[in-house]
Amino acid sequence: MQKVKLLLAISLLLSASYGSAEPDSGAVVSLRRQAVLFEQARGVKRNYSEAYKLYCRAALQDDAEANYNLGWMYFNGRGVKYDMGLAMGWFRRAAERGDRYGKNMVRRFPDVLAKQDHNCTLPKPIVAGVKDRKRIESWVRIIAPHFKMDPKLVMAVIDTESSFNPKARSPKNAQGLMQLIPETAKRFGVSDPWDPIENIIGGTAYLHWLTRHFSGDLKLVLAGYNAGEGAVEKYHGVPPYQETQLYVKRITGQYRKTAHPVPIDLGELKDYAVEIMKKYSFESRSTNHSSI
Repeated sequence: MQKVKLLLAISLLLSASYGSAEPDSGAVVSLRRQAVLFEQARGVKRNYSEAYKLYCRAALQDDAEANYNLGWMYFNGRGVKYDMGLAMGWFRRAAERGDRYGKNMVRRFPDVLAKQDHNCTLPKPIVAGVKDRKRIESWVRIIAPHFKMDPKLVMAVIDTESSFNPKARSPKNAQGLMQLIPETAKRFGVSDPWDPIENIIGGTAYLHWLTRHFSGDLKLVLAGYNAGEGAVEKYHGVPPYQETQLYVKRITGQYRKTAHPVPIDLGELKDYAVEIMKKYSFESRSTNHSSI
């Protein structure tokens, strides 16, 4: 009975961590908050697998609370097999990053041997560190104005699509920084989607087109970028796809705007994009983008 009371007390204490932590900023925290929605079925269908994946991505970017929440899933067998060793591995990582609930669990279970979770071994998304992210951001600030688009919006899309990883590839074969599928790459004149500058130009050209098409309504623009403009037109708004709705919510939350000025007509957009690529392609060649 005493053990049951102890575990109940711990559960009550630790469950408060979802709502009591100081709010952070940035895309990593957005990943964790999306995970909480899936884990606790807040406005979406409960999906422990998706929650685990999102927590993993945030944890590997050193989000203390995401580390703790992964431990909490193993501690309670929430969507994963109960494993106190794996739980303690995550609790220790959380504690090392300053999480007070992680520290509390480490103190309460000092004899439990921590184990590494080999199911969560994704590399940090910024492959070669902060320097390369800054280079990508500098390219965006140069390219976006050519399409009369806000660089901050383009960077929010890149952050969500690939976490600034030029080598990212999705299960649906979306490629590079702005996750261009082959059809979209071809539509906007991108011959090499793994070239970061070509990818940014192609993705920004598509954002330009969508912004004109949907009269600056960013919810529709982003839904179109994620699901295709045809799906937006079919449903006369943001499609009822869970992924798309979370995508729109995440980027508008990060960008903090729901509208963008309608850019001017640039004529044949594919030809225009190709000319911009010719103008700046030397930069990515000289950078050797295969090493980013």
